[in-house]
Amino acid sequence: MKNPPPSTAHAVLVTGAAGFVGSHLCERLLERGCRVLALDNLSSGDARHLEPLQRHPAFRFLHHDITEPLPAEAHAVERIFNLACPASPAYYRRHPVATVLSSAVGAWRLLELAQLNGARLLHVSTSEVYGDPQVHPQPEHYWGHVNPIGERSCYDEGKRCAEAMCMAYARERGVVVRLARLFNCYGPRLRPGDGRVVSNFVVQALAGRPLTVYGDGRQTRSFCYVDDTVAGLLALMDGETVGPINLGNPEEHTMLELARRVLRLTSSRSALEFHPLPADDPVRRKPDIAAAQAALGWAPRIALDDGLARTIGYFAALAAPAQLQAQGMVSPSAAYSLSRL
Repeated sequence: MKNPPPSTAHAVLVTGAAGFVGSHLCERLLERGCRVLALDNLSSGDARHLEPLQRHPAFRFLHHDITEPLPAEAHAVERIFNLACPASPAYYRRHPVATVLSSAVGAWRLLELAQLNGARLLHVSTSEVYGDPQVHPQPEHYWGHVNPIGERSCYDEGKRCAEAMCMAYARERGVVVRLARLFNCYGPRLRPGDGRVVSNFVVQALAGRPLTVYGDGRQTRSFCYVDDTVAGLLALMDGETVGPINLGNPEEHTMLELARRVLRLTSSRSALEFHPLPADDPVRRKPDIAAAQAALGWAPRIALDDGLARTIGYFAALAAPAQLQAQGMVSPSAAYSLSRL
């Protein structure tokens, strides 16, 4: 069976569709003329992210857990984007069993479907497969430094297992797979309180609360705006590169630097509050994206300050600045700044 690009595919399945990245991906696929079947069990996703799409004639949402047998509607798809695993540290520390099953069992069910349909499957993995890396920046050929039994292992090792399963199905059964490794992605539709650093800092700054900095704040991350991430996923699905391919922004920032940027962009006077570093938290994280540039012609385009401003605007719009200020949740200076976004 030939594998046309998603823009001409008869139908595309997106799992984890109500999540942060998944909902943005569904929008882009509909813009390309795809018919989209969206699945999510809403354990960490938010159905409100998909409400604007429900009126689109080519979109359908089903509440479904991919660790369970897939619905009959999924058996007609030609393309599969698998994003169905919670990426929130706050969630997977509370629900480690569900987290590892979503990666391992979920990937198995989707690979079986891909084999049955002759469909192409793009599995969305993570930079967490590199663990606390001893190679910097991280190229795709680096095997990683992961604690297989630590608090994060349900997520890290679950994703590594799913990658191994994808390659096993590709080698033994000829399933056409694509592997993407996402580095820290941010933007509108991040959920408040999900434990990710950008949403944590922005929500705390808008509320006038201290920004929670773990460790000494000198650990680094690389932040890729969601529109750039989705463009990379589409390019990988369209192309002939199996991967894994790193999709992230190679600009490296410390947590202290990020905190100060957020304070500046929100005009917040929040203080910094230091807490112990969580177990197995990576000290450095930066993608080598040479493979993505060469194979896909892809590189991130949106600068960090621009992306943060858009993200701040999103969180500010969740409630009017004046209302937040009246409730004591946003400082006067931050409320003034938000009214200008």
